[in-house]
Parts: sequence; C-alpha cells; structure tokens
Amino acid sequence: MATGGSYIDSDSDDDLPAGWEERTDKDGFVFYANHTKQTTQWTHPRTGKTKQVTGELPYGWAKKTDEKGRLMYVDHVSKRTTYTDPRLAFATEHNPNKKAFNQRFDAYSTAMKVLEARDLTGKYIIITGANSGIGYETAKSLAFHGAHVTMACRNMVSARACIQKIKQERSEAKVEVMNCDLASLCSVKEFAESYKLKEWPLHVVICNAGVFGMPWSATEDGYETTFQVCHLGHFYLVNLLTDLLITSAPSRVVMVSSESHRFIELRSKEFNVKTASMAQEDYWPILAYGRAKLCNILFANEYNRRYRDQGVTSNSLHPGNMIHTGIQKNWWLYRILFALVRPFTKSLQQGSATSVFCAVSNDLEGTGGLYLNHCCICEASDEAKNEDKAKELWELSECMINKCIY
Repeated sequence: MATGGSYIDSDSDDDLPAGWEERTDKDGFVFYANHTKQTTQWTHPRTGKTKQVTGELPYGWAKKTDEKGRLMYVDHVSKRTTYTDPRLAFATEHNPNKKAFNQRFDAYSTAMKVLEARDLTGKYIIITGANSGIGYETAKSLAFHGAHVTMACRNMVSARACIQKIKQERSEAKVEVMNCDLASLCSVKEFAESYKLKEWPLHVVICNAGVFGMPWSATEDGYETTFQVCHLGHFYLVNLLTDLLITSAPSRVVMVSSESHRFIELRSKEFNVKTASMAQEDYWPILAYGRAKLCNILFANEYNRRYRDQGVTSNSLHPGNMIHTGIQKNWWLYRILFALVRPFTKSLQQGSATSVFCAVSNDLEGTGGLYLNHCCICEASDEAKNEDKAKELWELSECMINKCIY
C-alpha cells in the first residue's frame, strides 16, 4: 500500500487511494478495506476522518445477508444486487459531540436532489394545490420516493390528469386526489372529514395552494378571496387535521409563504372580522397577496408553539422569486413580467425543493418555527416574528370561521 506522500493525486481529499474500498457495517458506520494488505480500518486512509451513513435506504432498496453473513443490498426497482451501501454517496463525518444544521442544498437544488437516498414508504402526505406548478412537482417527487400522497385540489379534472402522468412514469406510485376548495370553508371541512374516514395516518400537510394578482372578489363565506385561499382555508384545514397529526406524530405542517411578506405590516385596525378581508375600494392585489403570505408565517409560528410539545412541528418557506407556475394568469401585465424573467428564475423542480426539504429532511426532525429559503434557514421579517400579532391572527381566524360554520 502506498503511504505518506506517495498517494495517487486526485481532485479530492476524500478520493480513496488505489486498492481501497468503502463499505458500511450494520449500524451505518463506514469502514475502509485495503485489498492490497487485506486489512480494514475505521478512518479514511487520506483524511483520517470517520464517517457514517444515516437514515433509511433509498426507495426500492432492501438489506439482505448472503450465505457468508455479509451485508448486501438489493434494488428491487432496477433488479440488481450489490455489496455497496447505496447511501455511501451521502455519508457525513461522524462527530458525536456536534449536532448542527447540515446545509447541503442551495438555490439550484431540485426536489429530487433533496430526496436522493430517501425511502418515504409508509409516510402519508397531504398537499393542497397539487394539480399544477410547484404543488405538482412536490407531489410527484414525494410519490416517486414511496410516500402516499393525497392531492387536495379544487380542479379535479386537472388533478386526475396529473395522477395519470405520475403513474405513467412510476406505475407503483401511491397518489390519490380528493376535492378541497379553500375558497369554501364547507368544502375544507368535508375534505378533512372524508380523509379521516379513510383511517389513514397523516405525517405531513403541505399548504401549497394560493392565488396571486386577483381582482377583488369575495368567497361564498363572504371574505376576500386571496386572504381566504392563502390563509384562512389553510388555517381551518390544518386545525381540523391536528388530532390526526398528533396521533401520527412525529408529524409536520409546511406553509408555502413568500418573500412578499416583508413589505407588509398588520395594523391593529385590521385585526377584526370586518376589515381583515379588504373592502373593494381599498383593495390592491399585491398588498392582499403579501398580507396573506405574512399570515402564513405568523400562523406557522403560532401553530408550532401550540403543538410542538405534542410532536407536531410547523415551518414556513419561500419557494423562489417569480417562478413560472401559472399563478401569474390573472393579469396580462403579470404574464408578461413572468415571461420576461423566466430564463433567470428557478425551475418548478427547484421551486419545490424547499417544500420537500421542510416536509422530510432529517435535519428538521423535531424543529419548528423556522422560515426557510433555498433550503436554508433565514430570518423572516420582524412583523412575521411578532408573537402578539400571531396570537391575534389566530383568534381572528377562529372568529371568522366560527361566524360561517356555526
């Protein structure tokens, strides 16, 4: 075996010298086999570091033992067998005295990249607005990795077409659609009751659906549409499903917000039933959207404070700027602006990465009350972190719902 300075030059310190091989033991610790000397060791022959792989095997993989008692890995999707742990590419340095957030993704990461080496079999996930844009990419990516995905959608025709596309690519994907119109509190209640009747668990709710740039309109419940679809409908949905999230814990709520929240303040006069939904003469679509996105973060933070001790955490996120999702369809000027910047913005797969990261990342297990952008923890606005405003919004939202339902 070559020693000291005689190692073969390589592009990375992590590259192994000739004649060496990485393997893992049954506990996921990486060891290094020297085929020249027929010896093994726990430390990397170049860096001296120890490594470990954690988490479940990728979707479709299983561990087995051969006739000599050696670990082997079977890929049931591509029908192959290997002695190399498929998680080795994602091994991290083993340091039992250090627990920190592991930043491995950025603005260019895709949902499928975030999900590499993940098997979500047995995880039940609800995604609102999953029949288009970021919601569809989120649903497809999670379903491709074994999760049981329920698409909560208003447009059932579009949703069924999406399911067909997913199953054409991955026939074994577990994906369902159920009707849920966030502009109708009765529809939200019917969805929650129907889901519970299926007696499925629930591990993640991704509140993805939203509207942007709409002219003023009121829902059947009498509230301004942007506010109800983006915030109030989701507030009601999550609260109706909270008992199921608790019994399925650990579980998560993911709120898709926006950087637009930074340009809004919730003045005290807006915290009552009459003025929370803007009157037509005071309405400005961009302000209505920013207000609703601010409400998303306030709700996520307050929900986390109320339920984290029962195993349910909640985080919010920004998916990306001006992503071409169809959300811009309500005004010709928005369509032009979104078309002009499209070459410079995230793809839909990149836009769904942070939603997926918040939903399943092991780094966020048991952690809530965060705001993320590019799969990275960042600071929300001071207004979004205001605990008093979050409590006021919660009470207001309950009042608005009780006024319509009871």
